[in-house]
Amino acid sequence: MTSFGQLADLDDDALRVAYAPPRLPWLRLNFVATVDGAVSGGDGTSGSINNEADHRVFGALRAQADVVVAGAGTIRDEGYRPNPKPLVVVTRSGEIPPTLLEGDTGRVYVATGARAPGLADARSVLGDRVLVLGEDAPDPVALRSALVDLGFANMLCEGGPHLARDLLAAGVVDELCCTLVPTLVAGSAPRITVGDGIDVPLALHALLEDAGTLLGRWLVSPVHR
Repeated sequence: MTSFGQLADLDDDALRVAYAPPRLPWLRLNFVATVDGAVSGGDGTSGSINNEADHRVFGALRAQADVVVAGAGTIRDEGYRPNPKPLVVVTRSGEIPPTLLEGDTGRVYVATGARAPGLADARSVLGDRVLVLGEDAPDPVALRSALVDLGFANMLCEGGPHLARDLLAAGVVDELCCTLVPTLVAGSAPRITVGDGIDVPLALHALLEDAGTLLGRWLVSPVHR
C-alpha cells in the first residue's frame, strides 16, 4: 500500500521507520533531481540543487545504511571524504579518488576489475579491501554479492548515473529513493540514469512532501531483481 504524508509531521524516529527496508539484504539508490530531470546544478554538483528536506532524508538513509556505494566520478565531483560509514568506490581504473586519502582510509573499499591500471596502487593502500569483481570493470551482480558476504545487508548507492543504470540493468537494485526539488535548471546536466536504454518498472511505495519538495520511495518490480 502506498503511503503519503508531510515530512514535517515525522520526527527522526518516525522518519527512520518510514525509510526502513522491508527486508534484508536491500540495495537502494538515492538521488536528488530537479523537476526537469537534472541531478546537478550549474556547478556540476548535487549540492547546488538539494535543500533542507533532501538533507534530512539523505541523513536518515546514511544513518541506517551498513555501507555507502558510489562511483569514482561522483566521489571526485562531490568531494567525498572518509566518514564513519564504510564507503565502496566503484571504478574501472582502480584509482582511489584523492579526497578519500585525506584521512583514515580504514573504511574505504575499492571495487574494480582485474585489468584496472590502478589495481596494484589501490592494493598497496587498502590491502584486501580492494574487491576484484570482473575483468575490465566490476560486475554489478558480483558487487552486490560481495557486499552481502562482507556483512553489509543494508546497502545505499549514491550514484552516479552511469553506476545507477548498470545496477538497475543487472537487476540488483531493490529501491529508488528520489527527492524532486521544485526548480528548473535546463543545461546539460545528467539524469538519474545515463547509458544504454533500460526498461525498469517501478511501484510508488511512499511519498512525502515539504514546501513543494517531493520525496519518494519507488520499489523495483520483482521481475527486474
